[in-house]
Amino acid sequence: MAPAPPGGARGGRSAPPMVPRGGGHSNAGRPPSPRQDMAAPGGVASLGPSREPSAAPPLSEAEALPVLDRDGGYSGGPGPRRSGPAAACPSVCVVFPGAVSRESCCRFACEFLKHVLHQRHQLPLPYEQLAYFCRRAGQGGDVIKQPPSMDLASRKCREVLMDLEEVFQHLEVMFSLTLVPRVLLLLGGNVMSPKELYELNLEGICEGSAAESLKTASCIRKLFHSLFVADVFSELKALPVMGAVVMLQGHRDCGVDWFRPKLNYKVPTRGRKLTVSLSCDGDVHTSASPPQHVPSAWEDYIWFQAPVMLKGFRE
Repeated sequence: MAPAPPGGARGGRSAPPMVPRGGGHSNAGRPPSPRQDMAAPGGVASLGPSREPSAAPPLSEAEALPVLDRDGGYSGGPGPRRSGPAAACPSVCVVFPGAVSRESCCRFACEFLKHVLHQRHQLPLPYEQLAYFCRRAGQGGDVIKQPPSMDLASRKCREVLMDLEEVFQHLEVMFSLTLVPRVLLLLGGNVMSPKELYELNLEGICEGSAAESLKTASCIRKLFHSLFVADVFSELKALPVMGAVVMLQGHRDCGVDWFRPKLNYKVPTRGRKLTVSLSCDGDVHTSASPPQHVPSAWEDYIWFQAPVMLKGFRE
């Protein structure tokens, strides 16, 4: 989807609804090799049998990867892995079979940021497991004195988790004040020329009330199933630890005070970019946001930047 740049000011205008989208050789003498199951995105879960410790950390919702059907149930499993190197500007489209709530959109953004940070080696573990081990280490007391290197790693872990938690809390506030059509995660470089750019595009979302919307957990599973099948991270080289910036679009009159407005910001075109576009189709309740295919729908929306620089770390 081509990004719709924010336009001039139209103060006092109410926020528009989200915009929906409408032959090889055989060898008979050799037995076939057994098929191997792939791990889920983030390297957290495996589709095959695994051993679990007695006190296992909590698992993220990205680990279960069934396919969401129209009735909210699950069927089938992930498709075969795609071969070949990742494209320079790949894109993944996810279509939900119904409307979703604004609270679900906020969860999509948070889970997407967690996943990318782990996949691009800015977090040594998935966010939920990192938070679990950090809490457990904090509850251990001073019974066993840790070496200075472990104390430093633990301190860095706590700092990263605190920064992420602060961003997630203010994302919830932002989503409660305005529609958020686009969310960016910029890795390395600066906001004008990052090394890598990851976009979650919500312009095609049809927003509904909590009662008439799909379940959030089911939609998150479908989102990560699509990322798993697209296989957009496996061919990438590991990144060094670097800074990350979160940016998002919102209505210019939304009244948010934590995010900093960037009136003249243009999305960078250089560097590697991944766009994940979400949209709704199928059974959409009549009271949900009506479709609007007008480019001017987002004219009163501007970019906002989180004032916190997320700094990755490694153990």
